[in-house]
Amino acid sequence: MDKNMINRFVLPEDLKQALDSAEKIIFPKTKAQLVELCYGPNGAARFNVSYDISEKESYVEADVVRCKNGPSVNFTDAYMRRRDPDCMYIGDELPTDKPKFEDRWGYKFSQLRQETMNWISHQELVVMPFMMGSKLHGYESLVIAPANAAFFAFALANIQKFISIEDVEEGYTPRAIIYVAPPFRHTHFGGKQVVVHYRSEQLHEIFSYNLYPGPSAKKGVFSALIDIGEKEGWVTNHASAALLQTPYDSEVVFMHEGASGGGKSEMLEEVHRESDERVLLGEHTVTGERFEIRLGETCEIFPIADDMVMAHRDMQDDSHKLAITDAENGWFLRVDGDNYYGNIPMYERISIHPSEPVEFFNIDGVPGATCLIWEHIKEPNGKPCSNPRVILPREMIDNIYPDDEAALVDVRSFGVRMPPSTKENPNYGVMGLVQVVPPALAWLWRLVAPRGFKNPSIEDNAKSNVMTSEGVGSYWPFATGKKITQANMLLKQITEASETLYVLIPNQHIGVYRIGFAGEWIAREYLARRGGVVKKKQLVPARCPLFGYSLDEMKIDGQTIRRKFLRPELQSKLGEEGYDKGAEIITDFFKEELKQFLVPELDPLGREIIELCMNDAPLEAYLELTPIKRVTGR
Repeated sequence: MDKNMINRFVLPEDLKQALDSAEKIIFPKTKAQLVELCYGPNGAARFNVSYDISEKESYVEADVVRCKNGPSVNFTDAYMRRRDPDCMYIGDELPTDKPKFEDRWGYKFSQLRQETMNWISHQELVVMPFMMGSKLHGYESLVIAPANAAFFAFALANIQKFISIEDVEEGYTPRAIIYVAPPFRHTHFGGKQVVVHYRSEQLHEIFSYNLYPGPSAKKGVFSALIDIGEKEGWVTNHASAALLQTPYDSEVVFMHEGASGGGKSEMLEEVHRESDERVLLGEHTVTGERFEIRLGETCEIFPIADDMVMAHRDMQDDSHKLAITDAENGWFLRVDGDNYYGNIPMYERISIHPSEPVEFFNIDGVPGATCLIWEHIKEPNGKPCSNPRVILPREMIDNIYPDDEAALVDVRSFGVRMPPSTKENPNYGVMGLVQVVPPALAWLWRLVAPRGFKNPSIEDNAKSNVMTSEGVGSYWPFATGKKITQANMLLKQITEASETLYVLIPNQHIGVYRIGFAGEWIAREYLARRGGVVKKKQLVPARCPLFGYSLDEMKIDGQTIRRKFLRPELQSKLGEEGYDKGAEIITDFFKEELKQFLVPELDPLGREIIELCMNDAPLEAYLELTPIKRVTGR
């Protein structure tokens, strides 16, 4: 294709020179063309993505299989099948709390940047513009990848918004650029995933030295949006969101946050039922006694976002509710919970019969056959891969909320994985099914963002009950700047949305009861049917001030939820003694994590809130600073 098309773009000078020298550049006109590029220059049924890493050695990074419903990509190195949480480095000199490239690797990033540009100048490339963010507030962006790794560009074309080269006008100025240089993983970094972020006032560059799209095409874009929001004064939250339409035709918007494993994907799922249509609320971990309820017609779910929620400043109004849109154009879905046909019917149906090809990762694809999302690739130990993925464009999702319309959040929940807790073996799993908290406490929970019990994404944590923090807003692993900056921005976002109801929702356990995600689904149904409002007479202060209020009564579809699920201290196997020991564990954890935010840059209101926690203040003290406005009646 004519290299003169480069002139349509406003690019850094070193990149422009590298592209001018490149052997060949392909500017995709359509996603269909991009799909064909995934199978190599000859359109093979099976294509190996390989690179020379020395004069005598090449390395096969990935195997791309042509399936009926789209390309299936599998990496030869099992390590490359999931995001390395320690792969982010900062190559610029702007303020950051993240590891600096020079500190870790012993030389300035400018040297590696030049080597990267030299490598790019000798490659056949795919250069693809895309729109990053939402339809309402998108940012022009660009990806440069080797042509034999077109599957990476295709992933990005579905996660964000693909732009045909025919629609690019002169003066296209990327706000973010992703560079993909896979062999550097071997030649420079000993086989490790490395993603380097280089920020300036007008451009966020992401140098991906590996081919798994998780830390770059997915979370790297998240990083760029957080960086842009930091400069412009808004936040991209790590959350799912949905509009719930009740059986009575009222509508309530939920936004659910939490560390990985906190129930973001589950918030978009239908209530899981037993074979007799009842819902298993909890099972006693000692006696095996089961508590089930019957639910008739449940709320209809209109998904808004799966993982990244943009709360752009230009969408906010005077409603005192947070206005949000999806920050993605497609969802990078983990389907490790789909182990057999019929387990996740909607995603199975969409991926088997997509309206256009979709892309699979870590799933066993056979040339010419239909790729099935429950057939996960095997790891070297013979077990199924724990991180199988499918990328589904959001327009394929049933009942999807329009991406050109902002939604106002009524209920903002935070999910926490909780361990089993008894008086004999006390632990921090003492949160009730729904805890109503003032904005001040909602902010503290997002500062600490506990990963909690047996987190599925953290291997070491999955082997113990040790609580760790995912950091500010649970999006800190993807942020490139300063923690305190994000803490202040999140405080402003929460306190300005004073007409939102803030709640905490446990999953896995409530005291001695194993609940999985049933509590989340029941809480969602209950709050939706009440318009995201609770009555004062239903609330009692929790024994642990960090939990705000507990519900003292809860009735849904004419059935009363037992108080032992609402107030765990009433469980005979836990009691007040066991509860208080668990509350002490979580309170001590909060105090330890919050110390780092007591710096001069902290917002004065934030300092007051943190000092309340440090001094074991009662709930009333938090309410004085930030009242709960969505509590009505007596």
